[in-house]
Amino acid sequence: MTEAFHVGDARITRIQELHWDNADPGKLYPDMDPEALATFGSSLTPGSFNSTTGRLAQGTHAWLVQLPGTTVLIDTATGNDKPLPAAPALDHLHTPFLARLAAVGVQPEQIDTVLHTHIHADHVGWNTHLRDGKWVPTFPNARHYFSEIEARYGASNDGIDPAPDLPPEILGPPDHRPLRRVYQDSMLPVIEAGLGQPIAIDGQEVLAGLSFHSTPGHSIDHASIRLRSKGQEAWFTGDVMHHPLQVYRPDLRSVYCEFIETAERSRRWMLEQAAESGSLCFTPHFAETSAGYVKRRKNGFSWEFAQPDTGEIK
Repeated sequence: MTEAFHVGDARITRIQELHWDNADPGKLYPDMDPEALATFGSSLTPGSFNSTTGRLAQGTHAWLVQLPGTTVLIDTATGNDKPLPAAPALDHLHTPFLARLAAVGVQPEQIDTVLHTHIHADHVGWNTHLRDGKWVPTFPNARHYFSEIEARYGASNDGIDPAPDLPPEILGPPDHRPLRRVYQDSMLPVIEAGLGQPIAIDGQEVLAGLSFHSTPGHSIDHASIRLRSKGQEAWFTGDVMHHPLQVYRPDLRSVYCEFIETAERSRRWMLEQAAESGSLCFTPHFAETSAGYVKRRKNGFSWEFAQPDTGEIK
């Protein structure tokens, strides 16, 4: 039986791509201090932190959201065959991602909508696949929604179309730019096929119950996606957090965050939203079930993993 979560009328299933349990916390969090794990390591579950090796567990995956009359994929992980030499763990993958999608009864042609939190390599990769040496859309019947600013920045980063107004000064100077070729290989073929839908990240619904909310910093116009159905609510957090440790220590930015101070503000905003509402949070890189709840604790927050198939909203 496939493990799934339920939020109102929505059935939500994780489609796994990669899992690893050897992430070096010092490399993942460049500003890491010894107190972080000394203080909060005991609060992390064994499936997320190995106290013997000191390593963290993470993964990459997409979230399949099945609603009455529509089938949605939120982010699309890394994809196969993508040339990503600057990210060796993601370079030229060969994973059974589409077979795992088929195992829950969904073929690529049945995806109606793809929603992207941001345009990074491990979130847009399965938008396309290789066919006769050419990148072509994987989900040929799906409207792909994404930030217009993210797309413009990606096109500029790949030398396709300059965007001299980006990034805006309000974000501060970027720590680094996105990986090259992500837009070119994973976004442009979708747009050229007429399947792209650039949007403003302004909180408006793009589908009934699904809305994009601004949480920039990890990327130039990063969004978190809210689902509301039958009076229940959930968040697809995107990369405001990469590991439960950041729930306890939201000041820790990941090495992948492009605009550091803005990313921390967005992370704290998301944690406040999740704790206040009690919403179920679906994350893109947490290990274990990858979904859970943000709880308030004295002077901060804690994380509690949720288990699938309960249908329970706390």
